Amino acid sequence: MSTKNQWLLNIGVVLVSFLTLPALGLRNLKRFLPASILILLIEMLHQRYGKKQRWWVFYNKPNSSLFGEFPFQLGPFLMVALWTLKLAYGNFNRFILLNSLAHAFIAFPFSFLAKKLKYYSLVRMNNLQFFLYFLSKAPILYVFQTLFLKIRRN
Repeated sequence: MSTKNQWLLNIGVVLVSFLTLPALGLRNLKRFLPASILILLIEMLHQRYGKKQRWWVFYNKPNSSLFGEFPFQLGPFLMVALWTLKLAYGNFNRFILLNSLAHAFIAFPFSFLAKKLKYYSLVRMNNLQFFLYFLSKAPILYVFQTLFLKIRRN
């Protein structure tokens, strides 16, 4: 994939994700943003480790996170965290189900498409492991949100 197409895809991914923000609502954004940002920071640390372990590779020049992982973290990952909290916080089973559906889409059809487009490909991780990698953060996000609400009430 050319650098120009990578830029367009990165901007598109972030832009499309952020277009859903007005439907989330300001009240929900204020309520769920702290936990979502905290899980985003954890994801960024995991991403650095995953990149060193070559769990995946992005076909980009220059080889930087700004071209590769960062747009997906800032766009879809953050929005999935916010939306699943909005739609299912208070019902853990529904929360896990929604997270499973969202991350299954990223781990399976989107990853296959990304590999065909030569955007990124999984190297030392298969699609199921990639799905579980993302899903493992869902309970942590739920616990963070519960703690933030307890702190806010006191």
